[in-house]
Amino acid sequence: MNFLLSHNLMYTLLLAILVSFRCKCPLVKSTALSIETDKEALIEIKSRLEPHSLSSWNQSASPCSWTGVFCNKLNHRVLGLNLSSLGVSGSISPYIGNLSFLQSLELQNNQLTGIIPDEICNLSRLRVMNMNSNSLRGSILPNISKLSELRVLDLSMNRITGKITDELSSLTKLQVLNLGRNAFSGTIPPSLANLSSLEDLILGTNTLSGIIPSDLSRLHNLKVLDLTINNLTGIVPSKVYNMSSLVNLALASNQLWGKLPSDVGVTLPNLLDFNLCFNKFTGLLPGSLHNLTNIHIIRVAHNLLEGKVPPGLENLPFLEMYNIGFNNFVGYGDKGLDFITSLTNSSRLKFLAFDGNLLQGVIPESVGNLSKNLSKLYMGGNQIYGGIPASIGHLSSLTLLNLSYNSITGSIPREIGQLEHLQFLGLAGNQFSGSIPDSLGNLRKLNQIDLSRNGLVGAIPTTFGNFQSLLAMDLSNNKLNGSIAKEILNLPSLSKILNLSNNFLSGNLSEDIGLLESVVTIDLSNNHLSGDIPSLIKHCESLEELYMSRNSFSGPVPAVLGEMKGLETLDLSYNHLSGFIPPDLQKLEALQLLNLAFNDLEGAVPCGGVFTNISKVHLEGNTKLSLELSCKNPRSRRTNVVKISIVIAVTATLAFCLSIGYLLFIRRSKSKIECASNNLIKEQHQIVSYHELRQATDNFDEQNLIGSGGFGSVYKGFLADGSAVAVKVLDIKQTGCWKSFVAECEALRNVRHRNLVKLITSCSSIDFKNVEFLALVYEFLGNGSLEDWIKGKRKKENGDGLNLMERLNVVIDAASAMDYLHYDCEVPVVHCDLKPSNVLLKEDMTAKVGDFGLATLLVEKIGVQTSISSTHVLKGSIGYIPPEYGLGVKPSTAGDVYSFGVMLLELFTGKSPTCDSFKGEQNLVGWVQSAFSSNILQVLDPILLLPVDNWYDDDQSIISEIQNDCLITVCEVGLSCTAESPERRISMRDALLKLKAARDNLLNYVPNHKVKCSP
Repeated sequence: MNFLLSHNLMYTLLLAILVSFRCKCPLVKSTALSIETDKEALIEIKSRLEPHSLSSWNQSASPCSWTGVFCNKLNHRVLGLNLSSLGVSGSISPYIGNLSFLQSLELQNNQLTGIIPDEICNLSRLRVMNMNSNSLRGSILPNISKLSELRVLDLSMNRITGKITDELSSLTKLQVLNLGRNAFSGTIPPSLANLSSLEDLILGTNTLSGIIPSDLSRLHNLKVLDLTINNLTGIVPSKVYNMSSLVNLALASNQLWGKLPSDVGVTLPNLLDFNLCFNKFTGLLPGSLHNLTNIHIIRVAHNLLEGKVPPGLENLPFLEMYNIGFNNFVGYGDKGLDFITSLTNSSRLKFLAFDGNLLQGVIPESVGNLSKNLSKLYMGGNQIYGGIPASIGHLSSLTLLNLSYNSITGSIPREIGQLEHLQFLGLAGNQFSGSIPDSLGNLRKLNQIDLSRNGLVGAIPTTFGNFQSLLAMDLSNNKLNGSIAKEILNLPSLSKILNLSNNFLSGNLSEDIGLLESVVTIDLSNNHLSGDIPSLIKHCESLEELYMSRNSFSGPVPAVLGEMKGLETLDLSYNHLSGFIPPDLQKLEALQLLNLAFNDLEGAVPCGGVFTNISKVHLEGNTKLSLELSCKNPRSRRTNVVKISIVIAVTATLAFCLSIGYLLFIRRSKSKIECASNNLIKEQHQIVSYHELRQATDNFDEQNLIGSGGFGSVYKGFLADGSAVAVKVLDIKQTGCWKSFVAECEALRNVRHRNLVKLITSCSSIDFKNVEFLALVYEFLGNGSLEDWIKGKRKKENGDGLNLMERLNVVIDAASAMDYLHYDCEVPVVHCDLKPSNVLLKEDMTAKVGDFGLATLLVEKIGVQTSISSTHVLKGSIGYIPPEYGLGVKPSTAGDVYSFGVMLLELFTGKSPTCDSFKGEQNLVGWVQSAFSSNILQVLDPILLLPVDNWYDDDQSIISEIQNDCLITVCEVGLSCTAESPERRISMRDALLKLKAARDNLLNYVPNHKVKCSP
């Protein structure tokens, strides 16, 4: 035994001596031990991966022969591990830290989950760590500075959170840092400027905030700076524009502002990719950019740039993308679009967009000489006139052509049919005349065609049956006639919308309608179609919305409609349908709107399903319809009889209001119309005359004046029956007052919600001076406007303003009203002027939204937007207008969401968006945003930080914590509503749900801690 011990000791000493002298002879025993260590680690790594697809990783073979494993020349140790794109899932084992000689770790493009183990920081020799395109979570490794040899760190396209740590600044040999497409927050550390070897810095698509550190300009080797899609603010440091090494500068989708240096093309001579889209840059587009003869991409869309398109585009032979859309660029006269001719030298151009500007002019014939590689051409939303040159047919590679919403005249060139690769054709909102050319049927790859809102005549070409890849077709609002040929209906790929509304189409609707099995929306309304509704429509199994109103359909309502389980909207109003309402319609659980008004239906009204909600069913105008419902419960039957009687009366009243308003709008210059009446609804509608309103308001005494606005004044009054009302007298001298009158009638004619101000009646007459008189009569709300409470003009009896719960209730009421307008109306309504002065309060502090003088009706599903107020002014009030409206974008529900968010922030901070303290580019939203990352409570109304009235608890700190959590949530909602880009705003429904959840958290605390408050 002693001999063996002595022998082993001598062997160990000998090994030590050999190692110390760095003997070049192979050390068999040592090599075996080291490779075995790596092998064990790899086996543990494999055990965490699913499925076990690494079949070559087995115990019998050397790991140096395994898939993705790379060893040194003598197979002593594992130097590289590359499992990229192998489809492996699972998590990364901590045993990876035992591969101590590892220099390259590539795990990208898999389905890995979990966190990155800290043990990776033991790999001191690691040069490349690439884990992009997985689902890894957690934060950046706290000890990542130990990886001092790292050259490439790519964690992009994962779900990593937290802040970008200063630890990264120790990786001085780093050349590529890619943290894009994660969920990093906080600011960009200026310490990243210490990475002197860095060539690529990619932090795009995160939630980073704050400014761009000017220290980054010290990265003299930087070629790629990508900060796109974050929440960065402020101006771009001038030193960044002097980073001459930059090849790619991408700052798109932030909230950056300021002017672009005129010499940017001189200071960035190596620039190939310039992307500043979706910001707030102002001033001119630097002409020096057009001197960068090697540049590939220029993207400045969705900013506030102005002036003419600079000259010099003919200098850019390698240009592939030129996108200046949605700015304020101008061009005048017939030659306002001549810059197109300059681009004919750019033989590699694939993408050209100058839509959404103020460009006038005629499309030059040279448009056909643009690059043969051009695939997308956006020219819509300008002031282009004249016709489309026939040379457009030379652009043989076009996949998208959008000329919508200009003033283009003439006929649609048949040469467009030569664009055989075209997938999207948008010519909507112009002044095209003549017939639709049959040659368009040659566009067999077409996915979407929109020819709506023109003056096209004739029949729909039967060649449209060639569109076997078509997803959406909109030919609405033209003068098309003839029947709907079966070829138009034999489009099995149609899955979005078929909109043929507002034309002069006639004849019977073919049973071939049932071939549209995948379509979601069909709109055939406002035509001259007749005959029965085909029963085979039941085969449209994906149908969610069916509009067939204002035609001459006859016969029964098909019972098979009750089999269309996904149907959400069914509008068959204003036809000649007869017979009974099919009981099977009760089975449509998804149905949100059923409009059968003004037909010839008879019999009993079903009482289940959608019929239980009177706001979702319209049956007025069916004089033979029995109100005796076929319900088993007599008490329920009587209740529903009353409900349906009410809804018919109310709807008829409001429809009357609209018809009178529209009639007066048409005839306003020809005659003076007395307060009208209608024999059919006379008993149901409260008619008031000018004389009665004059008496009700004491001759419109100023003591009864309770407010004034852009289109008139509002007086408190008492009608003859003693009821208090608010009388809005329109100032007929104001431009647009008639449209305001019609707007309110139209917007309110079919809406019923507890949080909307109720329109009682209207009056159009002449006053005692023989001058036109227009008035709208509303319910009177005795607690004033929300603006009065914010400004302290109204207070409670004890002198206090609104507390937390009261303010929360007010914004929830307002959000409920807007949610109803956006989602639950027959035709969605955009308010366009939501602000505190238009939110009124009842005596019990219930809030109601009023003043629809700027309202816009949307038929979003069928691509139509109807403005029913003045269309020549910017809609809204200063401070509450969403930024995109200033760029000419049409009113939308997202615009209302922005206004609501501003109002919410104003209510909870007590500061108006037009406050004098906001100077320059600063505004209420930015002020709250800047405080959110530090201490949001510092910008809130101090009253909100006090305990709610009558709340008490043994531990006051608990109450404060709950209140503060609620306030933070409310501010988050406000900021989410006021995102700069409409696409990034939450919906009104989501805002409502979040606010209700915040209130529920407060109320849930009540029973456990004896907190008192009213719901």
